[in-house]
Amino acid sequence: MRRVLGPLNLSVNQECGLLVEGYDTPPSIMMGHARPHYATRIEEQGYRQEKDLLAYRINTDFEFSAAMLAAMKRASRRVRVRPLRKSHFAEDLKILQDIFEDAWSQNWGFVPFTEAEFEHLGETLKLLVREDYIQIAEVEGVPAAMMVALPNVNEAIQDLNGRLLPYGWLKLFWRLKVAHPKSVRVALMGVRKRYQKGLLGGALALMVIQAVRAPAVRRGVLEAEMSWILDDNIGMQNIIESIGGIAYKRYRIYSKELA
Repeated sequence: MRRVLGPLNLSVNQECGLLVEGYDTPPSIMMGHARPHYATRIEEQGYRQEKDLLAYRINTDFEFSAAMLAAMKRASRRVRVRPLRKSHFAEDLKILQDIFEDAWSQNWGFVPFTEAEFEHLGETLKLLVREDYIQIAEVEGVPAAMMVALPNVNEAIQDLNGRLLPYGWLKLFWRLKVAHPKSVRVALMGVRKRYQKGLLGGALALMVIQAVRAPAVRRGVLEAEMSWILDDNIGMQNIIESIGGIAYKRYRIYSKELA
């Protein structure tokens, strides 16, 4: 063993990074939290910054610019955006995995999902997420972009003190299925590599964002976290910031040479 990299659980496809900025707000679903002194103690042991990951917060009442609306209108001649189909769940799950792995394949730290990992993720999505919180964009019938938003379960459980009995499960069911959390986390998003550097790629990203936002707003969602974004992924940062997103948390992955 010659090098340590982390924290990772167990890869970048799951929870990762130590919180180093944004301690004043609670974490969203599947995002970590830490005390301010943790980073200092870790760095005292010789660990150094390897990569930073950003979490963005955005109000759901944002407005698209005229240029964005025009780009989406042009793209709509070739693009169809649709929700996940529960009746074709296994097929659509494969589509999500294929788009994600193509879109992220050249990003720092990329590790493909194993089949078992993505099947496990699929079971989580089936249990927690409504179909219209998962959107797939097709270019002339071929899947090209996707987005997955998770209801912020952390918001729903924060006062249950870890107990579902005797009545905690009723409160949780009501909050998730009837009242709905007022925040969501965009946990997966991707546009195929072939479109990423063109105008169509930007339009695809905006179209899946809008397709998820509409049902979320109908259910009373006020805020979304888009996380995490690599600190050098300027293209995605520009898209998020152009619709009002603010980077409000920073997570750090550390490394240390052992030999």
